[in-house]
Amino acid sequence: MITTERTILRPWRDDDLDAFAAMLADPEVQADAGGPVDREAAARKMARYRDAHDRLGFTRWVATDPDGVFLGYVGIMPIDAWHPRSPNVEIGWRLTRRAWGAGLATEAARASLADGFARCGFDEVLSYTEATNHRSQAVMRKLGLDRDASRDFTSTYDGHSWSGLVWVAKPPRP
Repeated sequence: MITTERTILRPWRDDDLDAFAAMLADPEVQADAGGPVDREAAARKMARYRDAHDRLGFTRWVATDPDGVFLGYVGIMPIDAWHPRSPNVEIGWRLTRRAWGAGLATEAARASLADGFARCGFDEVLSYTEATNHRSQAVMRKLGLDRDASRDFTSTYDGHSWSGLVWVAKPPRP
């Protein structure tokens, strides 16, 4: 578990599925991810995040507020072997619409990156998003990630083409 002033990042539990599925069914939340997904797809994604935590000790954590209200997810995942930027790890976030605009993604992602570098020993962590996703790019800039256009890519996800702009986080210098 990782805590910040306004967020708690913790492993997934069975009772997270309702809130997670509702978030992934929101067209606005999913605008940059191919659109809404159904509960079955949300359950598969949640199972993948739980498996990563069990096997590796890091994941896309459930993000809640201090009262336990579901905010979304934030965290680091290994990049799938088929992906153009594999092998590596990637930090990502997706928050419920009501959690947007308050700096929660930046706060939680900063803590997740610190954990990844300190506890997991990553040499670098990638992050990527589409050119039109200005909100995520703003988070990447606030986190101090460096833009690396030489790693940009186009790939196919679930039957649709997706172009990613790549940003890179490096461990803090001593």
